Amino acid sequence: MQQSVEALVKLLESYRGRDKVIRTMCYGSQLVGGVLSRRAGTDVSSQQLGKSLLLFSAQLSHCRTVLRLFDDLSMLAYSCSYGLGAEEEDAAVRWISVLTNVADQLYYPCEHIAWAADAELIRVKSDKWWLFSTVLWGTSLLLGILKSLRVLLLLKKKLKKYDRDGGRNSHSQLRSQMRGEVLSILSSMADLSNAIHWMPPGFLWGGRFPAWLVGLLGTTSSLIGLIQMNSSDSDQSDNT
Repeated sequence: MQQSVEALVKLLESYRGRDKVIRTMCYGSQLVGGVLSRRAGTDVSSQQLGKSLLLFSAQLSHCRTVLRLFDDLSMLAYSCSYGLGAEEEDAAVRWISVLTNVADQLYYPCEHIAWAADAELIRVKSDKWWLFSTVLWGTSLLLGILKSLRVLLLLKKKLKKYDRDGGRNSHSQLRSQMRGEVLSILSSMADLSNAIHWMPPGFLWGGRFPAWLVGLLGTTSSLIGLIQMNSSDSDQSDNT
């Protein structure tokens, strides 16, 4: 019990860990709140609880939006350090990564303008800026899926090579990397489905998801993110 509490405290002390916890709670609340709201016709108490959870989810989402006001510089530092990806062995992975960094970098100012417009700090309409940020987010997710698929293909080729050479240690490591890429694809697909839902009506399934489905997809993506973060921290601990 004490170890679990200590692990949670350690997670919450880091910005990345806290954001993932808030994100999981945000979508989890939307999932439960959406399910309870569907029972509103037969259960008044469920209706009220569901409404409260949806409002709580909206506040957590707003909290994450405000916190992202300070992410531009860290994203810029990462983009500059990656550059044109000269260290990447595969050209496709390199250019997909560069395009992803561009989309991510442009996402933040678009979202900041939309937030400032909603807060009445600037006199512009927020709708188009929210649309721009959603398009950039969806583009980044789609590029991420393509990158993971390409990396999976490269890892499979390496796996076949090590199978012939009999490298057991490398075999296990490649399997672990492949599982990580599969989880990344599932996470990005869940988020991409929500991104399309937040597009204007008429674009694929834009605006058609009920609240519980948005919460389910977001919760799935968030839990995968927590699993990957825990795996990454465990690998770093093993290496040190």
